[in-house]
Amino acid sequence: MTRSDFLKLICVSPLSYYAMKLNSLNTLSNHLPTVSETMPVLFLGHGSPMNAIEENEFVRGFREIGKTIPKPKVILVISAHWETKGTYVTAMEHPRTIHDFGGFPKALFDVQYPAPGSPALANEIKNTIQTTSVGLDDKWGLDHGAWTVVKHLYPQADVPVIQMSIDDSKDASYHYQLSKELSVLRNKGVLIIGSGNIVHNLSMIAWDKLQVENYAYDWAIEASNKIKSYIQSHKHKALIDYKKQGKAFDLSIPSPEHYIPLIYTLALQTEKDTLQLFNDKAMAGSLTMTSLKIG
Repeated sequence: MTRSDFLKLICVSPLSYYAMKLNSLNTLSNHLPTVSETMPVLFLGHGSPMNAIEENEFVRGFREIGKTIPKPKVILVISAHWETKGTYVTAMEHPRTIHDFGGFPKALFDVQYPAPGSPALANEIKNTIQTTSVGLDDKWGLDHGAWTVVKHLYPQADVPVIQMSIDDSKDASYHYQLSKELSVLRNKGVLIIGSGNIVHNLSMIAWDKLQVENYAYDWAIEASNKIKSYIQSHKHKALIDYKKQGKAFDLSIPSPEHYIPLIYTLALQTEKDTLQLFNDKAMAGSLTMTSLKIG
């Protein structure tokens, strides 16, 4: 693989979008009923958009974990690739498939993931969240942080999917507390997915190690191991305060958008939840695909 080819695979920038409220949807009063089974929560290391059409160990990991989860009524995704000022949820009946990247094969742009949306869940979230005002969005859809991984869990696109944006003006503590308010959805058949990458530094790719399996810089290994240790010991405060954890964390998380979805997932972890790590490998020195199932 050439340097140019690898850039095409990974160097995609998050899109920012300032969403508008849908006043007509504010009047909806549909609520999801409580169910007996508590849904698990996922953090998925989504990696390259090409995972949508390639067959590799990571997409096999997504498929295998999907088999262990009760089929949800609705899916809520917090993706690294929808950053806004303020918090929004997609509220359209039919979210579009967003190809928010460039330089990839036509086969990738041809992929559509026609899952329905859920205005009912959007309004449920709007009415549940007290930390901030939640806007209802009718323009965004499903970006590649959502559809490229969800399509492996539910290839028939027969489960409604909505997204919630990341307010990029807020810190990790704010997002952690906001996510706590979503916990009630776990008992309403909602599968909540954070989609990003724990170690994500595209500027420090090891170009001479592209073909070396599970290769990582020492600092990436250090940060990854500490993060996993903190997760397994339920030390969420240290993970929220990631900027205070030293140089390895600084190099592994140079910008927060791919890390914050992990914070959303962890905020929903309880002492009773089981924890499973999967796809726990590095790529090209400065990226990890590590994923979690909680519950």
